[in-house]
Amino acid sequence: MTKILKSAFLFPILLGLALPLLAGEQILTLDPEASQVTFVLEATGHDVHGNLFLQPGEIRFDTATGAATGEVKIDARRSETGNSRRDKKMHKVVLKSEEHPLIVFTVERMEGEVATTGASNIQLFGTVSLLGVEHRLTLAVDLEIEVERFRATTTFTVPYVEWGLQDPSFLFLRVGKVVEVTVSIEGILTG
Repeated sequence: MTKILKSAFLFPILLGLALPLLAGEQILTLDPEASQVTFVLEATGHDVHGNLFLQPGEIRFDTATGAATGEVKIDARRSETGNSRRDKKMHKVVLKSEEHPLIVFTVERMEGEVATTGASNIQLFGTVSLLGVEHRLTLAVDLEIEVERFRATTTFTVPYVEWGLQDPSFLFLRVGKVVEVTVSIEGILTG
């Protein structure tokens, strides 16, 4: 009987010590099949629309401290615009996807309150690696949480020419110097 009373007394204390640790850290496990990454590049006569493909990964964050880690990886080799000739040039000249098969956003920290359910607005700070060179990037993210699922969406521009990628303009075809990227990632939330 004494052992039972001691256990009953210690359990709430141990639970009280463990809860603050569990309450802060959250893990977003990315689901590539349910996610979509698109881009738009202004061009003479029409805009170029394309798709990028997410790889599996996760982002860990602590709501109490703002600490965050993780990577969002895009398979550059699978990027497509629906025009095989244009895609060949994009892979060979602009993305150089054989030498640099991944585009990686590395998360360093976050700001903002994350609601346990419903909508939240946060900022993710980190770097994006293109052609092996890292560039600072801050993403304004709309986060929607339902039970153990999440959806994160953001739109941002990449000044690809300024970042050292080749401008694919030629003759009378001129393209913009920035590309607009829209990310809609779904997955599982744990923690």
